[in-house]
Amino acid sequence: MAPAHPLTSAEKIHDLLAHHDFRGLKTLLPSLAAPDLAHLIDHQPVAELLIVFRLLPLAQATRVFEYLTPSAQNQLLGQLAPEQLTAMLNHMAPDDRTNLFERLPPEFVRTQVERLAPEQRRVTLELLGFPHDSVGRLMTPDYIALREDWSMAEVFDFIRRHGASAETVTMLYVVDVQGRLIDDLHIREFLMAPATAHVRDIMDRRFVCLSAQQSQEKALADFRRHQRVALPVTDAHGVLLGIVTLDDILALREREDTEDMQKLGGSEALDEPYLQIPLLKMVKKRAGWLVVLFLGEMFTATAMGFFEGEIEKAVVLALFVPLVISSGGNAGSQATSLIIRAMSLGEVTIGRWWQVMRRELLAGLSLGVILGIVGTIRIALWQGLHLRDYGPHWVPLALAVGFALVGIVLWGSLAGSMLPLLLKKVGFDPATSSAPFVATLVDVTGLVIYFSVAYLFLHGTLL
Repeated sequence: MAPAHPLTSAEKIHDLLAHHDFRGLKTLLPSLAAPDLAHLIDHQPVAELLIVFRLLPLAQATRVFEYLTPSAQNQLLGQLAPEQLTAMLNHMAPDDRTNLFERLPPEFVRTQVERLAPEQRRVTLELLGFPHDSVGRLMTPDYIALREDWSMAEVFDFIRRHGASAETVTMLYVVDVQGRLIDDLHIREFLMAPATAHVRDIMDRRFVCLSAQQSQEKALADFRRHQRVALPVTDAHGVLLGIVTLDDILALREREDTEDMQKLGGSEALDEPYLQIPLLKMVKKRAGWLVVLFLGEMFTATAMGFFEGEIEKAVVLALFVPLVISSGGNAGSQATSLIIRAMSLGEVTIGRWWQVMRRELLAGLSLGVILGIVGTIRIALWQGLHLRDYGPHWVPLALAVGFALVGIVLWGSLAGSMLPLLLKKVGFDPATSSAPFVATLVDVTGLVIYFSVAYLFLHGTLL
């Protein structure tokens, strides 16, 4: 008889819950890492979530809560006993607690802030006082601050006493008597320093810091440029207020990339996991853009109606409308996606718009020529193989389609690359220039280009 497969952690938890073996569950849970446990219980019914949280030690329960998805957190917030909820909020990292409060109803937040311990209440109110998208909302005040006249023995004694509550001990910060930042040092500098040295002996007074009021987007660029695990945050006078760590930046990067991807697809940012967001809310977020795009496509029908006479004279022109229009939309979507990503990485700025336009002029023209040649050859090949009879004027027709593709693809590339920069210039999110929006814009203008080029080549023959 084959041996039974060992149960996974998820199966063990489910089995223990099913048999109400709370003693076994209480023994098992502490052995699991907080991220793993959060992943295992994230989609469990709220009743089972409550059982797990009531069996966890406070410190572990807090860490697990921080890793849960927003929907699971919201379920727990409404069910946990007030005492347990307050204890967890007091133990949460200040930056995580601030992120949680940002998406909760104001009345609920006000009640919970009042229940916090005095020091945690002060920190929370300070963080909530910064603008929504500022670095101040990301930072944590849990860091190790040193004085330049301390000896190595004093430094390590201070780390032993306060390191457990710090967000990181990899980077240590030196401040003066007014609390102004004067240096940041890696822990290795202290480990390699002579035992008789003082902090001032290993300082170079060169450091990189963030401003509490600067945007989170700029903080992302600073982390990418300097490749740090943490960066200090100061006020306008250079006073050290807190630090931003790499895990906060990675979470921010993931959130912003998700929003950009959703906007590029022609939807508002969902702000919640796809399978967790209520269906009605998701429909509302998607319907707005679909209506806008639908109204935009109505101009395509208007443009077709404007050239109705040409279509009646040369019905064959209508056969190639989907071909040439989709090519322009695809080229525009490509350019939009490339430029938005380049802007996100800091490779492209508004001030470099001319370089972008020059590159897209050359790229769009090259791509248009390639597609134009392919389109012309396609018509000639079908005519030569008798797969389709385009009539006696098939040569000017093929040239019209080919040159129209050059113009439409060139225009699509220019529109797709310039629109994100234009939106950024006027203060809008570049991701709003989604691929569907660019495609709709190019559809309408592409029809004008197509029929105008066709008129030039077919005037006096088919038209």
